Amino acid sequence: MSTPLPLEQLQSVRGGPLYVKLRKMIEDAVASGRLKHGDALPAERDIAEAAEISRVTVRKAIDELVEEGLLVRRRGSGTFVVKPVPRMQQPLSQLTSFTEDMRRRGMVAGSRWLSRGLFYPTAEETMMLGLVGGARVARIDRLRTANDMPIALERTSLPDDLLPDPDKIEDSLYLCLLDAGIRPVRANQRISAVLLKDEETKLLGVPPGSAALSVQRIAYLETGRVMEMSRALYRSDAYDLVAELGIGSPMKPQD
Repeated sequence: MSTPLPLEQLQSVRGGPLYVKLRKMIEDAVASGRLKHGDALPAERDIAEAAEISRVTVRKAIDELVEEGLLVRRRGSGTFVVKPVPRMQQPLSQLTSFTEDMRRRGMVAGSRWLSRGLFYPTAEETMMLGLVGGARVARIDRLRTANDMPIALERTSLPDDLLPDPDKIEDSLYLCLLDAGIRPVRANQRISAVLLKDEETKLLGVPPGSAALSVQRIAYLETGRVMEMSRALYRSDAYDLVAELGIGSPMKPQD
């Protein structure tokens, strides 16, 4: 069985009960990088056979690592490594780009382009962006990273007259637009929890069935025109969205 766990050596390892030795073997594999965030463990029966131990022993070791948060069980999928990742907070009171967010935290923002170009708009894009006639839409799909760690999947659509050449974007869409004198002044955002599709979990490096924060944004220019519509899927294990709320005026008693 091909595995980063040298299970055939477990019986000869010193260090207490078998379940403790198995637990430490898994912890060491995660700490050394042989098992990475999102990697699946072999099935419990396969571990038991390879290590020549009982499934009860395997279950006890895995149960403890699940309680500690190092592993997670996904019903119907298996057991996966969930090595802790740095959590980031994004205030909802400011309209900033992903690149600005990461730079403010002292991190290096990056992008992996999934697709970009000019396309015929969907019905939703036509309506939301106010497109008319034969106008096309500039659409960009990217995997966003922070210090090379996958953080979010992002799709953004803009009218083609605002972004006639999507290939000109380097790191930041907003900086590219600013060079052309285009700048959003306000935006509406809708946030919801979603389950990621299999392809999305692979791109983000998270276990199958993982949840994400879906952030849908409509940004406006000073004229009131819609500048962009976007949807981003943020890893829920790495990102917190934070809102600051003010206290309203106290209600007056009714006569």
